[in-house]
Amino acid sequence: MSIISEHPVTADQIRAALAALAAEPAVDAERRPEATRDDERLRLLGSLLAKAELEITAATRLTEEGEHEDVLETLLGWDEQLGGDPGVAVNVVTNRLQRTALQVSAPEAEELPPGREAAFAAVMTAVYALSAQLHADRGDAEGTRHALSGAEEALIDILQGMHDLRVAIGDAPGPEPEDEGAGG
Repeated sequence: MSIISEHPVTADQIRAALAALAAEPAVDAERRPEATRDDERLRLLGSLLAKAELEITAATRLTEEGEHEDVLETLLGWDEQLGGDPGVAVNVVTNRLQRTALQVSAPEAEELPPGREAAFAAVMTAVYALSAQLHADRGDAEGTRHALSGAEEALIDILQGMHDLRVAIGDAPGPEPEDEGAGG
């Protein structure tokens, strides 16, 4: 299912919203002169999303009880915008999970610490599980199998990352040294 916006916002509208929130992004000095303002639309939407997420985070109480109430309030606003379409909701959640996985994975790092590796795998497990259900709902057995395989591999990565973190803090034994004299 794809999502088509009935009234897509323009780059200028997003800039106006960011300006109203005192969150205008820095001007890109590398911007190509032939690039239109709408070419920047996705980056600007990302800036607006970050501002909204930062505001929600700052407004969310850090007590277990209060935090749940605050999260539910933001979810009510989210539901109002989606209009109750479960297919759209799954698409939006899947998109959010993919962004989260990229943020957790720290693409600039050569190797992730084991806890982040496990967290990345946990997010990807959710992405694959949602994808598997969408394929199953459409009667696409091959797509369901492929997504389930991805989820299973990600689950293994979660367990491996958690074990590696336990090894790192001394709660579990590390790998056995290989006996170089043995063999053949």
